[in-house]
Amino acid sequence: MPTLHRHEEEKFFVNAEGRKESVPSIHDPPTKELSVVVPSYNEEERLPLMMDEALDYLEKRQKRDPSFTYEVIVVDDGSKDQTTKVAMKYCKKYGSDKVRVLSLVKNRGKGGAVRMGVFSSRGRKILMADADGATKFADIEKVEEGLKSLQPWPNQMAISCGSRAHLEKDSIAKRSYFRTLLMYGFHFLVWFLCVKEIRDTQCGFKLLTREAALRTFSTLHIERWAFDVELLYIAQHLRIPIAEVAVNWTEIEGSKLVPFWSWLQMGRDLLFIRLRYMTGAWQLE
Repeated sequence: MPTLHRHEEEKFFVNAEGRKESVPSIHDPPTKELSVVVPSYNEEERLPLMMDEALDYLEKRQKRDPSFTYEVIVVDDGSKDQTTKVAMKYCKKYGSDKVRVLSLVKNRGKGGAVRMGVFSSRGRKILMADADGATKFADIEKVEEGLKSLQPWPNQMAISCGSRAHLEKDSIAKRSYFRTLLMYGFHFLVWFLCVKEIRDTQCGFKLLTREAALRTFSTLHIERWAFDVELLYIAQHLRIPIAEVAVNWTEIEGSKLVPFWSWLQMGRDLLFIRLRYMTGAWQLE
């Protein structure tokens, strides 16, 4: 089983007044309705658009329904730019009860950053959302409906995944032949080795109940791009129900995914997931 290692500096966050506070734990009882975890690496330019849209939606929803409470956790994954500084502006504007910034000492990878945010969250439900804002934040209502459709949740566990599979034909028309070939190769490996029932494992818009997040992320080993696949692989083996819901998605410039090398790394990780669980090198709770 993996262990979550935190550097001493990662056990605290800086509040709106500039003071250090201890981060909460997912093992604590929830005190918010929703936690939004935003993994961010060198996102000083793209993050403001996403944060403006998300917080505008969340604030309006809270005004309509005062019982709705939320937090946004921006996890700066060892950025070399001003990502933390940009995120802290929102912390100061909305208060550290609503916006928190976790700054990691070194880059862990998207999966590692999400995991740190999840384990520091306070929500009954936890949403993973990409910093580029490629998915319209209001589509959270669609993934919430997907989660509701799975009730009753066994042991309070369920996952709802945003999906871009319905957009595949349009995206193929805009991609080069080489990138299309890589995409199909990756999809085949995911289907053949790990996850057969979810068409789009890589959309960064996923909603989990707190219990499902605790069980899956406690078992998660992969810290880079293929972590979504391991997350869903674990969920299927634990018989956690999963919904796949179509969401709006727009490709935003500035992707950190390097077409050939990132796909190669993901292919390697898929093999690791399959072989290490099969041989018992990695254990499921």
